[in-house]
Amino acid sequence: MDTADLVMRYGIALLIGLLIGAEREFARLREEVKSFAGVRTFPLIALLGCSAAHLAEFGGEWTFGILAALMGLLIAISYGFDAREGRVGLTSETAAIVVFVSGALCYWDQLELAAILSVVTFGFLTLKPQLHGLAQRISSEDLYATLKFAIISLIVLPVLPNQTYGPPPFDAFNPYNTWLMVVFISGISFLGYVLIKVVGSRRGIGLTGLLGGLVSSTAVTLSLSERSQDHPGLARPFALAITLAWTVMFGRVVVEVAVLNQALLRALWLPLGAAMVAGLICCLFYYIIQHTDESSDVQMANPFELGPAIKFGILYAVILVIAKAAQFYFQDTGLFAAAVVAGVADVDAITLSMADLAGAEGGVAVSTAARAVVFAVLSNTLVKGGIALTIGPKTLRTALIPPLLIMLATAGTAAFLLI
Repeated sequence: MDTADLVMRYGIALLIGLLIGAEREFARLREEVKSFAGVRTFPLIALLGCSAAHLAEFGGEWTFGILAALMGLLIAISYGFDAREGRVGLTSETAAIVVFVSGALCYWDQLELAAILSVVTFGFLTLKPQLHGLAQRISSEDLYATLKFAIISLIVLPVLPNQTYGPPPFDAFNPYNTWLMVVFISGISFLGYVLIKVVGSRRGIGLTGLLGGLVSSTAVTLSLSERSQDHPGLARPFALAITLAWTVMFGRVVVEVAVLNQALLRALWLPLGAAMVAGLICCLFYYIIQHTDESSDVQMANPFELGPAIKFGILYAVILVIAKAAQFYFQDTGLFAAAVVAGVADVDAITLSMADLAGAEGGVAVSTAARAVVFAVLSNTLVKGGIALTIGPKTLRTALIPPLLIMLATAGTAAFLLI
């Protein structure tokens, strides 16, 4: 190892220690409590971890073990003094162990892993109030839903067979891939729900639309349209939230395609991106002109239920088989019709189905799959617009018609010109 490489590894270890140490120092000053380590000690701990890994090359593995044990002993002694004074928290002590290990990882050229550990640790330390608030807002139903999500993703998924079943052209059903899509969509919805729990919807109706769009833009549209009946004077804030949820839906589709099929992404990002930009412009307009109390709260239930997840899996598999059969028997026309019908119910299922089929052997052309996704997205947006215009008061209808037409026209025109 040359000198420059060695200095870089020690330097990254030092930066990790400074990052965690600065946060602990700030927390100590903010909370006015004593802590055994701060902005000076944590960098030294990181350098000690890196040095321990370095010395192990000359003195054997036992050298690293001795220094690690010494570090643990110092932490234990410090904790003993703190516990005697009534301070029994282990956060700083545990962070010190992580920093020591991260320093060693830096020397072992595991720089990415060390960086990930430090960022995750910094996040947990910094988000202490939010995490405590989240714990206070979690219900037994939330824990039960989390357990079910863990079961379907960590227990059920690995044991499913990864092969297709059925005669051609109906041989599109793969149990593993189908359930993987269930986990994927449930994970997106679950992330959105956790964000709502952490941030809280009382920070604004618009923020609820933004985060709620990760869970279900249709649910946001239905919930806020019904709520607007009791508050017709808040039409623009509600229109902002609904439009924002629709815009997030376009972004969610782009993310899903980006994860699964890069070729399809290259065909879709311009039309869907244009629709996103149009939606954001409409949102910016409503944000600038609205003057309202942002204390309104929209309650959202935990999005993960086993029943809907299974229904989504069935829907995804059925759409996959129908789309492939329709394309085989009726070419592109049948596939587009299936996409429009599927988009009425759920845009995610048809998107994932097209991402699975596009460019694959025996599948569909990328351009055809891209048009199918656009048709599904336009169909879904039109249905949500119909929900809002039917349920909401006149003031909401007046506010929502322009962004609805602009987003539909932008996505449709861009798709026609570019795909």
